Amino acid sequence: MLTFLGFAMIATFLVLIMLKKMSPIAALVLIPALFCVFAGQGAQLGGYVIDGVGKLAPTAAMLMFAIVYFGVMIDVGLFDPIVRGILRFCRADPMRVVVGTAVLAAIVSLDGDGSTTFMITVSAMYPLYKRLGMSLVVMTGVAATANGVMNTLPWGGPTARAATALKLDAADIFVPMIPALAVGLLFVFALAYVLGLKERRRLGLLTLPADTERSAEPAEELLVAAGKGPAAAGSASPRTPSAGSAPSEASTPSTQSDASEASEASDASEAAEGAAHGEDGFQGLDPHRSTLRPRLYWFNAGLTVALLTAMIMELLPIPVLFLLGAALALTVNFPHMPDQKARIAAHAENVLNVAGMVFAAAVFTGVLTGTGMVKHMADWLVGAIPEGMGPHMALVTGLLSLPLTYFMSNDGFYFGVLPVLAEAGAAHGVSPLEIARASLVGQALHMSSPLVPAVYVLVGMAKVEFGDHTRFTVKWAALTSLVVLAAGMLFGII
Repeated sequence: MLTFLGFAMIATFLVLIMLKKMSPIAALVLIPALFCVFAGQGAQLGGYVIDGVGKLAPTAAMLMFAIVYFGVMIDVGLFDPIVRGILRFCRADPMRVVVGTAVLAAIVSLDGDGSTTFMITVSAMYPLYKRLGMSLVVMTGVAATANGVMNTLPWGGPTARAATALKLDAADIFVPMIPALAVGLLFVFALAYVLGLKERRRLGLLTLPADTERSAEPAEELLVAAGKGPAAAGSASPRTPSAGSAPSEASTPSTQSDASEASEASDASEAAEGAAHGEDGFQGLDPHRSTLRPRLYWFNAGLTVALLTAMIMELLPIPVLFLLGAALALTVNFPHMPDQKARIAAHAENVLNVAGMVFAAAVFTGVLTGTGMVKHMADWLVGAIPEGMGPHMALVTGLLSLPLTYFMSNDGFYFGVLPVLAEAGAAHGVSPLEIARASLVGQALHMSSPLVPAVYVLVGMAKVEFGDHTRFTVKWAALTSLVVLAAGMLFGII
């Protein structure tokens, strides 16, 4: 009976989330509460929830203060020189432009928010792609795949969800995975290089008029690359993509809500593009925003490096590190109380959504575990898996993470499926930590899933059809995920 109720609860949750009939927070709370009553344990619901909330509080604190910290770092201009440096590196070489896209997306992904990453990346790179006649699906595919690898950061979501669902420490999951994830990121850069060479062969290596006078007019070269100066190769008009290139203009997602979101994102792109051109050429971010703190740049850079180093070395729990970091960043950069309140308010929506999701998950995981549903489902699953595959449940989990995280939300996979896989693995002596690490490998593919709202921001701002983006990206993202899985097994992490 509990086996049936457990699978029915997960299926109900997944269907309602995928059909967008309920928000994740509402589904995480109401559905398990209802099934707890069906299981005849409604009187114990309060105990299950309180127990779950106590265990998930550190994860919620980590996410809350990490979002505030990296939001403040973007506000004060920590990433602005990086954007400008990448644009100077790109010049008018299609290969450099694609590699620069991957590097920029990976760096900005440190904030843990896909929407922010895509907004900054597209705002910076879109004019270059348009000016040089490059395929825009290359930009969206590379950006999404790079962000997918970086999305495994503890404050990015999946690692926190895995830690939440299995009641593990996020650092114990993430830190050992760093070598495998680094291999995956290097693969994305290599992929960007190959795709860039392909674009260079299609378009040719463009020669800027400023190349012959670089020492005299370095600024002119940047202006040309950004599409504000004379056209490349002496042409008065930008190149046009060849007939075989992917469509890049129209972008209308299939649903009405997605179309509205893409339209708003496109408008935001145009506004950002207009605001991003300063006196020194294309800047990528508004160089005149009031929150900039140029005199504190090295303080903020040092603080960020110290924070990430302390996290990797596990000097303090990650929630404590980000709590201290966010408080210090706000105090130093915005010493006046009204300014601090304004910065907190600016990021409050993201904080509330993420923290609310974590605490709502306490109901789902609490009921799933407290009622015994997970154990009964795991017993059934263990019996269904061939005996020879039991000791390889980490590999099975890694392979299943590709299709499951693509066709369902992270909430559904990590809170609904992962606990069952972990219990099945435990029956064969496989550590929950190995299962949790293996569950992260599918994130490169997940970031192009139609269930990820951020992907509509990406294709909307880039004016790319979602179908074109999917056809181009899925094969490369799946290959990236498999590279991460293979590296994890080779290093003995998974």
